Amino acid sequence: MPSFIADHPMLCAVALILIDIAVWRLISPNLANWKLAARLVIFAVFSAVLFNDGMNPMQAAPYADDTTLHLAATALQIGWWLFAARTLTVLLGAVMMQRVGHTGRLLQDLMGAVIFLIAIIAAMAYVLDLPVKGVLATSGAVAIIVGLALQSTLSDVFSGIVLNTTKPYQIDDWISIDGTEGRVTDIDWRATRLQTSQGSLAVIPNSLAAKAKIINFSRPADMFGLAVSLQVSPHARPQTVIEALERAMQGCRPLLAQPAPSVAFKASTGSGVEYEISGFVPAMGLKRETRNQLYDLAYRHLQAAGVGLLSATEGSTPPAVSGARALLERSTIFSTLRQEEKDTFSQNMTLHTYRAGEMILAAGEVSDHLFIIESGVVSVLLIKDGHTFEAGRMGPGEVIGESGILSDQAALADFSAKTYCTLYRIENEYLKPCLDARHDIGEAMKALLDFRRHAAQALTEDAPVVPVKKGFIQWLRNRGL
Repeated sequence: MPSFIADHPMLCAVALILIDIAVWRLISPNLANWKLAARLVIFAVFSAVLFNDGMNPMQAAPYADDTTLHLAATALQIGWWLFAARTLTVLLGAVMMQRVGHTGRLLQDLMGAVIFLIAIIAAMAYVLDLPVKGVLATSGAVAIIVGLALQSTLSDVFSGIVLNTTKPYQIDDWISIDGTEGRVTDIDWRATRLQTSQGSLAVIPNSLAAKAKIINFSRPADMFGLAVSLQVSPHARPQTVIEALERAMQGCRPLLAQPAPSVAFKASTGSGVEYEISGFVPAMGLKRETRNQLYDLAYRHLQAAGVGLLSATEGSTPPAVSGARALLERSTIFSTLRQEEKDTFSQNMTLHTYRAGEMILAAGEVSDHLFIIESGVVSVLLIKDGHTFEAGRMGPGEVIGESGILSDQAALADFSAKTYCTLYRIENEYLKPCLDARHDIGEAMKALLDFRRHAAQALTEDAPVVPVKKGFIQWLRNRGL
């Protein structure tokens, strides 16, 4: 033991406590192992200083003839018990975080509270030489009074223990607790905190969560369920509605093929019939986008089948209107035509049907006509590195063959029927004068062509190779050092 420490043990002990506090705050949280190692070393030196000077924490403080030194020694011995409790708590916490992760934080806090309670009782018994039995009896009575006063809080605490033990949800899981849906951001002593899809924070007491109905959308982790409900006219034939909704499901690429999506009848009233489309997506972030896309596809396919949603009363097509004329009304490109122009235009449209798997327009072919999809799902196929992959799916109202009409260029992709499809064909000899006369339609088709070209280019281009930074550490790793 150095002479300075031997001559000034109390001063060195206080200095070690201050050094421990400074080191614990200065070292980054990312270096948790280094922080723990530093605390263990400082505690070992602190213990050696006390024991070497006769300040044994298992006995009453020395220097009974000097009141100042006696009080200082008593404080340091009590500090040793608290220092030991804190060190043991941090050590157990580090071990638990490696084994059970963040979910063990509540259990770690409870163990820490128990360890500190034991340390305080031990300090009272060994250092202060107090009758522990009387203290325990008094503390028991106080605990009963406090427990009755904090009954709801204690209920939250023990419910939190149950939730952390059974683990119905964990941090970052998307869950619904009694109708409140959100991502779990924290689970503490009192409550579970959720970040909702609107960005707000929902705080749910653990006692309520333990009793409520919990739905965990993150389990299993590779698929997330969604459902879209629609109400249609009670006069529509159910088989027609179901077939239209099945085509809508096939046109929605984000839906997983397994488990397969499904359509089900839910309820029937005098005002309408309710159907539900249910399926799964591979990521939670896709649920909202997929629901919106699925609803839009269902609307279009139902409209193509002559079935309207109960909420879609405006703009409904009269029953006497032909299929070609109704399709022009629904088309985003040709909807700006005047009524008489639509009547004339529809008379020059011819209906074509394709079975599932048939080619509608092959890549490399220069189309001299334009297709407008009336019903069914069309698959768009591109080639990358010699392999064909599906780049997208098209549904009612979308057009095919605009590249040949506008610029006499070949189609960039294969367009094939994924389901039974009906399409209306417009020949270039009739379409060209219309585009020359109506610049708004020509501009809309040019914008569509540019968008598809950029999308095809982005999907078929190779991703840029990110250069790997080379350094001494990487050199060592490459050599297995």
